[in-house]
Amino acid sequence: MAGILAFFIDAILGDPRTRLHPVVVMGNGISLLEKLLYREADAARTKLIKGAILVGIVLFASFATGLILSLLSSRISLPFCRDIVEGAFLSFMISPRSLAQAGGEIHNLLLAGNLSEARRKVGWIVGRDTEKLDEAEVSRATVETIAESTCDGIIAPLFFYAIGGLPLAFLYRAANTMDSMLGYKNDRYLFFGRVAARVDDVLNLIPARLSGLFLVFAAALLGFDYRNAIRIMCRDARKHPSPNSGFSEASVAGALRIRLGGFNTYFGKKTFRAYMGDSLEALSARHITAAIRMMYVATLLFLATLYVLSFVYSIGVIS
Repeated sequence: MAGILAFFIDAILGDPRTRLHPVVVMGNGISLLEKLLYREADAARTKLIKGAILVGIVLFASFATGLILSLLSSRISLPFCRDIVEGAFLSFMISPRSLAQAGGEIHNLLLAGNLSEARRKVGWIVGRDTEKLDEAEVSRATVETIAESTCDGIIAPLFFYAIGGLPLAFLYRAANTMDSMLGYKNDRYLFFGRVAARVDDVLNLIPARLSGLFLVFAAALLGFDYRNAIRIMCRDARKHPSPNSGFSEASVAGALRIRLGGFNTYFGKKTFRAYMGDSLEALSARHITAAIRMMYVATLLFLATLYVLSFVYSIGVIS
């Protein structure tokens, strides 16, 4: 129930823009620890160890925070009120509304012909260089982010809440935040951020595959090409450099009959990422709204599944 409430709280209120937002606090804590621990002159092994120490501190602090909040909410005698409190805390860990708003804004800018502003806005949600992207590439970057974030920003936190409550939801969100800040294969983070990246990979093994599956179900309900989504996910998901991100990206690419992946530029350096899907349709702004619809439907289906499983489990315990 708390997961459903979290979704609707986020849908109605969105993420409050405050320095006290738990994810903002996590990010500030990670930045502070990085300043304290990182030294450019350190040997690779030392950077690896210090990065592991940072990960351990952040995960422990996040788990402990979630545990304290969970224990406090458990003292509320009315069960429904307890669900509301936990749902409110959990809503900070998911971001469907902000994801949809970011995608919708870029979609509208592209429709209005304001490519320069669309490039600037997509730069807020992706790590690649965006100054020279055309409409198709802006659309691709946005669709890829929506697909990947369906797992990272929605399904995975809900999954960990379902199996471990607020402590695991907070721990996962901290791990994902560390990966987004430190998990780069550049000179600074190749060793210092390696443990953060590996922890995120391990935690996302199950949620990523669930996300791909529920995006296929969403495609079927929305009338998209769900058969192609299954085919492309099975064919292309493991081509992605991440062991997890390919499942949601490939399923979305297949459902929308588009091709994701390709050449990206990071800090002026051009790289190639394996293609996901086939170019049966030319990428455009309309695929952004289609991806947003898939994200919402997949989320609702996942929440419904969790609710049914919880109900069946409770009946089994009672009997």
